Amino acid sequence: MMNTFIQNYLGNIIPVTFQIESGGEVSKIGEGEPEFTVKLTKELDKKALLTSTSLALGEAYMRGELDVDRDLYEVLDLFMGQMGKFTTDKSALKKIILTARNKKNQKKEVQSHYDIGNDFYKLWLDETMSYSCGYFRSEDDSLRQAQVNKTEHILEKLYLKEGMTLLDIGCGWGFLLKMAAEKYGVKGTGITLSEEQYRQFSREIEEKGLSDRLEVKLMDYRDLENSGMQFDRIVSVGMIEHVGRGNYGLFLKNAEKVLKPGGLFLLHYISALREHEGDAWIKKYIFPGGMIPSLREIINLLPDYNFYTLDVESLRRHYNRTLRCWRANFNDHREEIEKKMGTEFTRMWDLYLAACAATFHNGIIDLHQILMSKGVNNDLPMTRVV
Repeated sequence: MMNTFIQNYLGNIIPVTFQIESGGEVSKIGEGEPEFTVKLTKELDKKALLTSTSLALGEAYMRGELDVDRDLYEVLDLFMGQMGKFTTDKSALKKIILTARNKKNQKKEVQSHYDIGNDFYKLWLDETMSYSCGYFRSEDDSLRQAQVNKTEHILEKLYLKEGMTLLDIGCGWGFLLKMAAEKYGVKGTGITLSEEQYRQFSREIEEKGLSDRLEVKLMDYRDLENSGMQFDRIVSVGMIEHVGRGNYGLFLKNAEKVLKPGGLFLLHYISALREHEGDAWIKKYIFPGGMIPSLREIINLLPDYNFYTLDVESLRRHYNRTLRCWRANFNDHREEIEKKMGTEFTRMWDLYLAACAATFHNGIIDLHQILMSKGVNNDLPMTRVV
């Protein structure tokens, strides 16, 4: 007989009618036509579910013990808005949720994700190798165009002029800095902890003949304040999520130390409505040590470092679409990825991309760009960049 605990547990967090198929039995939860069927080849563990909903379901999916008969994103989109009902035993998950924020450990955590291999990321990112939210100006925009749009949108907000200096904290593979140098004639410096990104960006700087305008450093953000460097503008895209709660002030302090008076800083990051320790499955398998700041906790810190907030913009729905594009690309190369990385890894990454897209769509997480100035800047245009 099918486990009634499992039926009740899943029925509590899934607000639509669905079916569970296990051991040759099919049980319907809810009234009306089922939206999808959960197929179990192994019964879910009660203790695991009560410790962490996301870990128990995520690991079962990775191992192929749980599957669904409908597109994974569509299924997750139906109930990811109910994540507040997920169970999380914080004491049992302490080592996963609360990791060390020291330099050595944070470098290890960053490299565990970004140094999987450039060849892997090239399979499903676009040609710009932008691993952050795109900006879809029209329904017809390709993923590549959306990433170009996003970069242009950021650079326009920074009001760049030829000869200005620009720092990119967490520069990735360097597309933003390359565009800034080529389009605006700025001198740029990128810092990253990823050796794979550092090597590729260094090589492309040489190949494009940009050595007189661009440089990339393997550098921790905490080393900025004693670097002696000064910049007219700073940008940071998708990096503060790796800093960790408790270090946001340190991050802002280091940015302030290298920004000239009146200089602009654009912070682009995944945000949350409320402060939260993070999802156990994501932190164990995808982003060890990752922490999503709320919008209000970052805004609240800015005055302490003489930063004046000029503009705040949400791109939440743009990230939903970006992730769905990435997932389509990923699954176009699924056979190749599975052959190289294994079935469990492939199912894990498909789940990551689908789940993130669903959480953005349901407003569990957001994406904000905050434009700020160091001290008062009265020289900027009075009208907002569209």
